[in-house]
Amino acid sequence: MQKTIKKNLMAKLFLLMFAGIIAIGFSGCTSKKKLAVQQAAAERLEMIEKAKQDLLMAINDQGSMSISDKEDIVSEIKGMNLEDPEVDELIVKAEKLIADQRSNEQRIRAEQQRQEQERLDQENKYEKIEGYFDAVANDKLMGMANTRINEALKFFASPDVPALIIIHIQGNQKDYDRPTTIKKYLEYLKDQGKNMNEIYNVVFDKNGKITEIELIKK
Repeated sequence: MQKTIKKNLMAKLFLLMFAGIIAIGFSGCTSKKKLAVQQAAAERLEMIEKAKQDLLMAINDQGSMSISDKEDIVSEIKGMNLEDPEVDELIVKAEKLIADQRSNEQRIRAEQQRQEQERLDQENKYEKIEGYFDAVANDKLMGMANTRINEALKFFASPDVPALIIIHIQGNQKDYDRPTTIKKYLEYLKDQGKNMNEIYNVVFDKNGKITEIELIKK
């Protein structure tokens, strides 16, 4: 009888110990899970805060960052899928700013290309006009010289366009020879048989015709 009681006590004691071990283990697992959740939440908050700072840096930049750098920042943060309202709002703001800057950059580039093309076109006109001046001066046949004069005049708004011959330059001050017109200057080249001047500057009207030409000794 006593042996039976002793066995029962031992069995109960064993069960109590086993239950205690399970309870401790379960409690430990719960604590670990809770800690992991807390750590994940803290990491997410840290990521959100950094994302906000990076986006604000891109938005408030005063020229130290390239547009591509800003695009990379926005793209990386969007890929995080943080699903935070403030971050999403900053992303929209940054994307609009980048789009405006990209559009402005393209506008400036297009304007620079237009100005460069205009400069090249004017240089080409200079070369063509210089060629006609040489042809008028060097052509020994009177008829051909007159033809060259008429061809050259097509570049000008009228035969009476001022032809200003610079004889001296000091700083921004220019001294000119006696004023003449482009028609008279071309006739002068024909008579002299030599083109001793080169184009210094020309003024064009909206139609691309020359309204004033400055020449200077070569």
